[in-house]
Amino acid sequence: MSGGRPSLVIVGAGPRGTGLLERIAANAPELYADSGLDVHLVDPHPPGGGRIWREEQSPLLWMNSQAQDVTMFTDETVAMAGPVLEGPTLHEWAGLDGRTFADRQRQGAYMRWVYEKTVAALPPGITVHHHPTRALRVGGSREGRQQVWLEGRPRPLLADLVVLALGHLDAELDEEQRELAAYAREHGLLHLPPDFTADSDLSALAPGEPVLVRGFGLAFVDLMVLLTEGRGGRYDGEEYVPSGREPVLYVGSRRGVPYHSKIGYDWEGERPPLPRFFGPGEVDELLARRWGSPRSSEAESGGGFDFRRDVWPLVEKELGFAHYHRLFTAHPERTALPWADFEEKYAAGDGADLQALVASAVPDPADRLDLAALDHPLDGVRHTSREKLQTGLRTYIEDDLNRRHDPSKSPDLAVFIGLLSVYGQLVRLGDIGSWWHGFFSYLASGPPGPRLRQMLALSRAGILKFLGADMTVTAEDGVFRAGSATLPGAVTEARALVEARLPHPTVARTRDVLLRELWEDGAAATPEGLLAVDPVDGRVLDRSGTPHPRRFALGPHTDARGSGAFTRPRTGGPAFRQNDATARAALVFLRDLHYARGVA
Repeated sequence: MSGGRPSLVIVGAGPRGTGLLERIAANAPELYADSGLDVHLVDPHPPGGGRIWREEQSPLLWMNSQAQDVTMFTDETVAMAGPVLEGPTLHEWAGLDGRTFADRQRQGAYMRWVYEKTVAALPPGITVHHHPTRALRVGGSREGRQQVWLEGRPRPLLADLVVLALGHLDAELDEEQRELAAYAREHGLLHLPPDFTADSDLSALAPGEPVLVRGFGLAFVDLMVLLTEGRGGRYDGEEYVPSGREPVLYVGSRRGVPYHSKIGYDWEGERPPLPRFFGPGEVDELLARRWGSPRSSEAESGGGFDFRRDVWPLVEKELGFAHYHRLFTAHPERTALPWADFEEKYAAGDGADLQALVASAVPDPADRLDLAALDHPLDGVRHTSREKLQTGLRTYIEDDLNRRHDPSKSPDLAVFIGLLSVYGQLVRLGDIGSWWHGFFSYLASGPPGPRLRQMLALSRAGILKFLGADMTVTAEDGVFRAGSATLPGAVTEARALVEARLPHPTVARTRDVLLRELWEDGAAATPEGLLAVDPVDGRVLDRSGTPHPRRFALGPHTDARGSGAFTRPRTGGPAFRQNDATARAALVFLRDLHYARGVA
């Protein structure tokens, strides 16, 4: 092995790469003092915010979290081996009201500051080099230095360790999207596939033109903003004043409704004692059942576990416990049993017994938690005209806004807290399929309340029209057509179709050539197409399950993905825990390598 300074390459300089660097700075005094190290950050976008949170994007686009709920710094709630180094939340750093939904430019500036602060905190012997380009390939044996090939450079970077902190990635079109795109080209239509809305070219969507939009989550919110205020429209109180440059958006989805509004009140009183029914012990048991079975959430009977059969009942009971703990302790006048009696029976009950207990102890059905109904809010709802559908959806959104801003409905906030607790446990199970992540986002990661009020104003102005649930899209007779189960028999035609959702880049379909080639060279993937990593420290696994000693991966392209880019303060963020474990493993490896080279 040749001598020289050890070298670490981090591919991706957005929030995850920056968070890893912060943990390297925090742990270096203990694990890597007085040793030289070159850290190479590879990202075509500015360090800190990266692509998604770069400062150069529309000031109309907001964060989806309140400024007080966004931090890049650890606290004592994080279960990690490294030191806690506290720092300001977004609202403390920016001097904002904590309940503000800051724009993404402001968040990008915060991320740039965190990056610069982190670099300044590194020991003198550690030097950071930013390469504003793309990494194309990683080569090298398990025993030797890795070669990281960069776009536009004839020679690779040599690295003793490589960490892939790639963030959100683009994907090649799936079969349905390829067919729709081909039909659009053949018939002169416009088809915009799944994409990050801030990067989409929306200029071809003409004023007054009907546009079918499939997807009612956060990507749709960005689309709505850019095609209305972004084209000169404005809000006058509760009404929207068009500029005349807006298209007409016909939106539908599987659920047919937008994500639930962010909750608009603060927690007061006793918190539910979580985890209660889904904690480390239950996760350990599930992992023990997986021993010797494929890395799959759909394992065959007799080995492993199935999410719906084995995990979901525990999650459902945990969320129910959070809900009813809050109802019984904060609103006892709406219950028919003392909490102690209910808790004892709830802990012992299951299935139909729990349903009977809740029915007897919670008189008003509106106070009961029905997760299935929440997941399918328009099941069985049928309208007989487009006008009644618009009225019905506006009423649904108004009711949701009222409920999510009413402290008397505070069990909703308890369920949100329960969702965060559950997510922290589920990270350890790896790939559990995509349904849970969508359900979590729908309940816990919806838009700010003002965005839903804007939807209502746009609906009243005729700029936004609702299609309903179980949306179908076909391409025939030279146009796109959309229908839904909520308005049977009705068909809406348009010459433009926008898929308002993020790409789903499996390792086989990602447009990131580095990740795809890594998989083709033998890295393991889960059934959902996520890169498989060691849950302990993020080392990339090969198809035999063996961790690579010199390659790590963190973030949404792995089966250790977290619930979002940022962590709420004092919630024990799993991303912090993962970053710390990876940083410590990397520093120990590089320190030992440094000493070995010195001896050699």
